Amino acid sequence: MNENETIEEKTGTELFIKLLSDLKEGDLGILRSHAGLDLDESLQGFDMFTGIWWPLRQKGWAPKRRVSWLITKLYGQYPFIHQRGYNLAKQLSLCTPNKYDDRIRFQTRFDHILLSQFSQLESHLCWALGTIKKHFAGEIKFDWVQLTNDLSKWDKDDTKNKWAKEFLYNDN
Repeated sequence: MNENETIEEKTGTELFIKLLSDLKEGDLGILRSHAGLDLDESLQGFDMFTGIWWPLRQKGWAPKRRVSWLITKLYGQYPFIHQRGYNLAKQLSLCTPNKYDDRIRFQTRFDHILLSQFSQLESHLCWALGTIKKHFAGEIKFDWVQLTNDLSKWDKDDTKNKWAKEFLYNDN
């Protein structure tokens, strides 16, 4: 948060992502060990998550719990620098292979994301973020707020249609 910005000017999602981005490497390591786990499967994971999420929830500012837990685990594995405008579908489209067979497999993997129920998304999103990490060297910018907001509305076709358009018609 810059010095001219007050806490009231940030959305709950932005505050949540800010708290994640302030985590130390040891905490990120703990989160990495919770990949694929439900929130209630580990007291350590539960405590860490609620320490981040609950203060925002008490003020009515927190994103949905299931979305926040997924984002927390993904951020632990891929702590990309938060930057608006670097959406998942756009970033992933820049990673599309040139070779026809590889491109078809890649696009099919992206389709699997769009066709997945929320409960099935973690492994698909790990593939997508891992692909972005492999493709871009150095510090990777990523719009964590947008991903959180999109996943909060995952059951709506509008979100999936928006991702499909961003992937297919990326203007970068």
